[in-house]
Amino acid sequence: MDSLSSPPSPPPPSYPLPPPWAQAGLAALIAADPALAPIEAAAGPLPWRTRQPGFPGLLRAICGQQISNQAAAAIWKRLAALPGALEPAGLLAMDDATLCGVAGLSRPKAAHARSLATACLDGRLDFAALAALPDAEAVRRMVAVKGLGPWTAEIHLLFAEQRPDIFPSGDLALAASAAHLLGLEARPTPKLLAAMAAERWVPWRSLAARLLWHHWRFVTGRPVVEDG
Repeated sequence: MDSLSSPPSPPPPSYPLPPPWAQAGLAALIAADPALAPIEAAAGPLPWRTRQPGFPGLLRAICGQQISNQAAAAIWKRLAALPGALEPAGLLAMDDATLCGVAGLSRPKAAHARSLATACLDGRLDFAALAALPDAEAVRRMVAVKGLGPWTAEIHLLFAEQRPDIFPSGDLALAASAAHLLGLEARPTPKLLAAMAAERWVPWRSLAARLLWHHWRFVTGRPVVEDG
């Protein structure tokens, strides 16, 4: 889809506009890097997507590992509908027939979900303490849990904790969007994308990521998917 010939596509009514702090951040970000300015003009207002804090939010991030937003949303809808699934003890009581057969998790993701639940119950992962940690330390604390890589941790901090300066540089859609928007010859590697984000978008890297995802959804014709 050609973004220049397509009409703006506003977000669904279920998505609020960014909160005041983010609106101020977006203004500062675009003033610092005008290359981001055309995104909302073409794609419509930025939809403000959030996720539940704590265990449910990180479980939702696990659902999204290495699959499309649409597939992840479908799995999450089935998983969240299971009684007790959004509590660590309740999830641990479920077998693969439930987590994989009913909810649709792959066996590795079911194992990651159980690893997360166990870490919550035995105190290795304390979300109240996590919220008080600097970004890098919060990521380090989460990736110490088996099955939680940097992307999963960063997605959680960005959407569930709404931190302002997180950039999941390993995200393929962000790399594709940056290449398209900035006219790069190839998608940047995670290392190059992280360096680009640090040079251009600090201290609002989370907002830059949201804009880039918004841009990529628009130019590819993908819908805005409800995260939950």
